[in-house]
Amino acid sequence: MNKLIYIIFNKPYGILSQFTSENPDDSLANFKLPKDVYACGRLDKDSEGLLLLTNDGELIEELLNPKNDKIKTYWVQVENIPTANAISKLEAGVIIGDYKTKKCKAHIIHPSPEIPERTPPIRARKSIPTCWIEVQISEGKNRQVRKMTAAIGYPTLRLIRKKIGKIELGDLASGEFKYISKKEIL
Repeated sequence: MNKLIYIIFNKPYGILSQFTSENPDDSLANFKLPKDVYACGRLDKDSEGLLLLTNDGELIEELLNPKNDKIKTYWVQVENIPTANAISKLEAGVIIGDYKTKKCKAHIIHPSPEIPERTPPIRARKSIPTCWIEVQISEGKNRQVRKMTAAIGYPTLRLIRKKIGKIELGDLASGEFKYISKKEIL
């Protein structure tokens, strides 16, 4: 059996959560990551933050299977300032398409976190404020957090995954990665 590898990677905006692409500049192949590891879950091209890479298939199943209720934490910059009622609706679960999301935890991050600017920068409107909220979910459907904030009337401008279970992004810079042990994950 090959040695099991566990890596946390701070995925930059504009990069796919895969090693192959029609344009190699927008894939994980652009970073000096080892061969034979796979993303444990995905972040869409427009999202940033924590991506766990491993060759441990059992761990991938354990972390991704919704029945295991592994919490994923996101910091989400939204357009405007959500009301307490909107946050309550988000937490109760919202309808996205033909699906109702599971209950989640959400709150406004106050004061707003200091996060480096993104390249390219988010769309900014002088007359509409923005706000950061923290959202914790135990599922991970395609673009789920973005669809959830849109469903309560606050479109996502920027999305950063901060945690998967107990693994934290910490101060890892965009595009950087580090090896961790399985003990740090479970």
